[in-house]
Amino acid sequence: MAKKSIIARERKRERLVEKYAEKRAQLKAEGRWDELDKLPRNSSKVRLHNRCKLSGRPKGYMRMFGISRVAFRKLALEGKIPGVTKASW
Repeated sequence: MAKKSIIARERKRERLVEKYAEKRAQLKAEGRWDELDKLPRNSSKVRLHNRCKLSGRPKGYMRMFGISRVAFRKLALEGKIPGVTKASW
């Protein structure tokens, strides 16, 4: 489990990206780079990092489900993810 402070920081970044997305797009389209520089750095989408929604784990993230491979395996074996079955051949 990731530290609570790291998870909170990432959530704060997500809120800032959402808040400034429209303004950033407008400034980019108009080419007003000096005003774009004055916006908060964490409002840039590039600074986001995918993390597991359950544990906050930064590595082994599966985009399709929004969770890490560890959490995915646990939930899949418990049968809590619809349509996912263990492979056997």
